[in-house]
Amino acid sequence: MDEKSPKPHLEKLTLGITRILESSPGVTGVAITEKLPAERHMISSWEQKNNCILPEDMKNFYLVTNGFHMTWSVRLDEKVIPLGSMVINSISKLTQLNQSSMYSLPGAPTLADLEDDIAEAGEDQPEKPHFDSRSVIFELDSCNGNGKVCLVYKHGKPASARDVEIWFLDRALYWHHLTDTFTAYYRLLITHLGLPQWQYAFTSYGISPQAKQWFSMYKPITYNTDLLAEETDSFVNKLDPSKVFRSKNKPIIPKKKGLVLSAGAQKGLPAASTSRSSLSSGSTVRK
Repeated sequence: MDEKSPKPHLEKLTLGITRILESSPGVTGVAITEKLPAERHMISSWEQKNNCILPEDMKNFYLVTNGFHMTWSVRLDEKVIPLGSMVINSISKLTQLNQSSMYSLPGAPTLADLEDDIAEAGEDQPEKPHFDSRSVIFELDSCNGNGKVCLVYKHGKPASARDVEIWFLDRALYWHHLTDTFTAYYRLLITHLGLPQWQYAFTSYGISPQAKQWFSMYKPITYNTDLLAEETDSFVNKLDPSKVFRSKNKPIIPKKKGLVLSAGAQKGLPAASTSRSSLSSGSTVRK
């Protein structure tokens, strides 16, 4: 894609954030991998194969573009560092989360063995997905190894489009609810600019200190600012480049030779002088 003249349909697809990123300090290499629309028979074939009906908003998305991939980098000290990444798998890569053995050994544990029926839904949290047949889970984004964003059908197969929710599975295999619809998740993805580990802003333990550094430099365009700003001052070093090396230029103050008097000693100095004066006066009187 030509960065200087983005195509109109791609501008609409990204809600105009390409221009926002390109105008941000240090940002370079904003790129979108252009993908052809999915054919209707591809969507129908996926639904028949998986015995699941895709939500209407997700079908419309795939009919515009068969997946989504947008990346951007930053330039620091003449070095280009890949930073932002926004991914939604194509219809062919929208695969079910593997429930087979995590190891090749016979009898090895599976994801279903991690089920904990004690940890169910709370008052403010919907019921979490299950790794067994009670839920059907498809991977939307591998999050560069930081977890997985998943399309979850909550009530098994055959799966209705009304049962869909979007959840984040962290590296410790804990579930965190993101949104109830694909459209809401897509907006969340775009407004967080694909910053590293942005999904962890929706967990109880939040994003890492390193990720908070990037969040402070490139603030997400999001309504969820309370989660991102919480305890920011205790984690984020707010660097001022003009002050970073100021300590190296401090003038060296030469040490004075001789006795250094404390404040108490200095206060007592006039009294000592007075005593000597009176002693001297007394000696004169005796003479």
